[in-house]
Amino acid sequence: MQVLQVQLEIGPDPAEVGRARSWARSLLTGSGIGDDETLADTLVLIVSELVTNAVVHTGCPAVLRMLSGAGPVAGKAGTVRVEVADTSARPPSPRQATGEETGGRGLELVDGLADRWGWQREGGGKSIWCEVDREDKPATEPSPVASPAAFGARPW
Repeated sequence: MQVLQVQLEIGPDPAEVGRARSWARSLLTGSGIGDDETLADTLVLIVSELVTNAVVHTGCPAVLRMLSGAGPVAGKAGTVRVEVADTSARPPSPRQATGEETGGRGLELVDGLADRWGWQREGGGKSIWCEVDREDKPATEPSPVASPAAFGARPW
């Protein structure tokens, strides 16, 4: 299986988050993942959270990468990997948002939606990555993005 990788350069501007979401949705649709599939919504939400974190918490440019055919087993079919690399050496710091706080839920969302996630040093900065398996989930399992408000997400 061939691993396909594409990337988008992100400027240090919060307006770039919307551009990254649109790019990701277009890319997913072009790869055969329907816009009405839960997987597409999950991946776009993950992209939104990771790019927001990079832009807001580092103030540095970033690179968004999406890979298909990636996974813990080289070339594992059905896995989509999202990576956001930035030039800040500061490691990610998950927080526990409380009450009406408007921030602090990004990595918690990623943890709940992705099958795996982590981070690694990359050059002088870091890369935060996550993987979502495309394999069908059992019908009895609730959709993780059925209600983003349950995770404290704000509408786009």
